Amino acid sequence: MTMQGSSPSEQVAMLYQQNHSWLKTWLQQRVQNPDIAADLMQDTFVRLLGKHLPPGELRQPRAYLTTIAKGLLHDHWRKMAVEQAWLDTLAALPPASLPSEEERLIVWQTLQELDRLLGELSPTVRQVFLLSQLEGLAYADIAQELQLSERTIKRHMARAFEVCLTLMMQDALGH
Repeated sequence: MTMQGSSPSEQVAMLYQQNHSWLKTWLQQRVQNPDIAADLMQDTFVRLLGKHLPPGELRQPRAYLTTIAKGLLHDHWRKMAVEQAWLDTLAALPPASLPSEEERLIVWQTLQELDRLLGELSPTVRQVFLLSQLEGLAYADIAQELQLSERTIKRHMARAFEVCLTLMMQDALGH
């Protein structure tokens, strides 16, 4: 799709007009909820706006929008899985052990932040990080389990810590 002479926001407006119906239908088929589908569709176009594509750059808009929407769907499903795990954990606790509403909120916010941080890692780096930090495995044990060198495990852990620290610093600075 070429839109020479159009500003990026005009391009997105044109893309929205031409693609919002099929995209919303496509998303609705996947999430089975019209409100969530509408939110994801809007987020898709917001992400597109954030890409700052030069005029005329987008050659296959449906494929590009689908790629963005798939990423948002993946994020949505991951968040739903985290939420369900949290609710299952709460349901399994005896009533006397239930955390207060304030404690629940703090834990829920922490879980969301951790999920966001882990979502920034590649699958292999995330797996290495979780095996180290949650399972308590030594680097040599992780290397053996994943059939990678210990040097690679160290590199993956360094990358995981780098991403986590960068995101935490961005949050602290309000970015």
